[in-house]
Amino acid sequence: MKIAEFSVRNSQFTFIIFCFVMALGIGALLNMPRAEDPKFAPPGYNIVIVYPGAGPAEIENKITDKVEARLGALENIDRMPSLSLNGVMILTIEFEHGEDTEKKYEEVVREINALRPELPQDIYRITIQKFSSSDVAILQGGIVSENASYADLRREAERLEEKLEKIAGIKAADTWGFPKREVRISLNLPKMAAENLPVSRVLGALQSENVSIPGGSVNVGDRQFFVETSGDYENIEEIRNTVVNGANGKVLYLKDIAEVDWAYEEPRHLARINGARAVWVTARMKDEQNIFNVGEEVNKAVAEWRSALPSNMDYVKVFDQNDSVSKRLTRFAKDFGIAILLVMLTLLPLGWRAALVVMISIPLSISIGLFALDQMGYSLNQLSIVGLIIALGILVDDSIVVVENIERWLREGHSRVEAAILATKQIGLAVLGCTATLVLAFLPLVFLPEASGDFIRSLPLAVVLTVLASLFVSLTIVPFLSSRLLAEHHDPRGNIFLRGLKWLISGTYAKVLHLALAWPRLTMIVAGVLFLPS
Repeated sequence: MKIAEFSVRNSQFTFIIFCFVMALGIGALLNMPRAEDPKFAPPGYNIVIVYPGAGPAEIENKITDKVEARLGALENIDRMPSLSLNGVMILTIEFEHGEDTEKKYEEVVREINALRPELPQDIYRITIQKFSSSDVAILQGGIVSENASYADLRREAERLEEKLEKIAGIKAADTWGFPKREVRISLNLPKMAAENLPVSRVLGALQSENVSIPGGSVNVGDRQFFVETSGDYENIEEIRNTVVNGANGKVLYLKDIAEVDWAYEEPRHLARINGARAVWVTARMKDEQNIFNVGEEVNKAVAEWRSALPSNMDYVKVFDQNDSVSKRLTRFAKDFGIAILLVMLTLLPLGWRAALVVMISIPLSISIGLFALDQMGYSLNQLSIVGLIIALGILVDDSIVVVENIERWLREGHSRVEAAILATKQIGLAVLGCTATLVLAFLPLVFLPEASGDFIRSLPLAVVLTVLASLFVSLTIVPFLSSRLLAEHHDPRGNIFLRGLKWLISGTYAKVLHLALAWPRLTMIVAGVLFLPS
């Protein structure tokens, strides 16, 4: 293991590498993206086409069959299930794993746009939705009130939505749970019959008035004016004054044959928070963002908005991803502290200097693992944090073994430099083999295929990279630190803790071991009785 000798004999270079690695790890910890879940964007899309009034059979014949035939010509499709319901078609198209998400999205959009003239002209809406982990809401809150109107609740919800959408890290904000406001026209059928006016005439008048039609342009000297009909109703009075018929010198307005007023659509769902009437506001974060920075801006915007909330309304925060990620990182910090404490206690027989060397190796290994994760494009999420927690219980093994062997060589009378080099060379191959075994145990998860592999990959990679980092640290930094920090022993039996441990082992375990070796058959029978029932 010449790398250990190089690290010990070139102490200044090794110290620079030590500081450099720590700086990289701290930079990665502070700057790498943080989120609840790993970034995940498989090549799959939902196509939703809304065609009000049509039954499932009509949707199937006029829309679904045509869309399936058109999209079925695309390459590398994995599956394409569809569902035809009353007034709506939902088709999911998933491409083979590894296809370019943006390229396939453009192909789907192109084919749907090319198909549009062949579909019914009165289709209400066509929506193409990407599969993306960033569509998960990072904030879910509700505006609660028992006596405020839905119009007031909606106005406050949209005011909060507007504030949230101004935040740089927010992808989109949405409001939910309130019936949409609509103009309700109640026709007086007896009056229409008296005027010999069909319902189709009223519908035609409303549709023709509520539309803007480009009328070309007019050139006046060196200036050009674009002409457009003044459509789109601006208020309810314009709707009431819509001309629906004109005959025999008599103009008939909509208000003459109908009652026109504001109303709400029929409720399709009920929004409740702890049984209280509410409307919802949710926000989604952009990719490659730090949830803590975005969450801080979101909380400021909510607090500013809440200060102007009417007294008969209240805001209830139901879910905040910022709090969830913070709890996981706090848990990781606690586990990190416990690992440091356990290392200090278990290495007391070797002395506090040996414990210090191993304790330094723990954050150093994690720093290298975090930096490698960041460079590979992974975020600090719940899976990578779990991977780091798993690695905490593994990465100290290499350093402990190396430090313990260096201490043994020191007790035999060697100098610190000689002990660090010779002890590391002696067990270097064993440490390498142990690390390779751990890495190989997690490699199947690293190469898990398709979407499930993309989702979970940050967990095994966090373990593998951190364990590999611990191997590098144990063969370079640990010998270097040991050659500078460990004390040369004058008593070959070690300190009082090591002598006490040896006495305890000799008085208990050693005697049992001798008996087991002397009576092998009885030992196997006892072992079978103890372990086979379990």
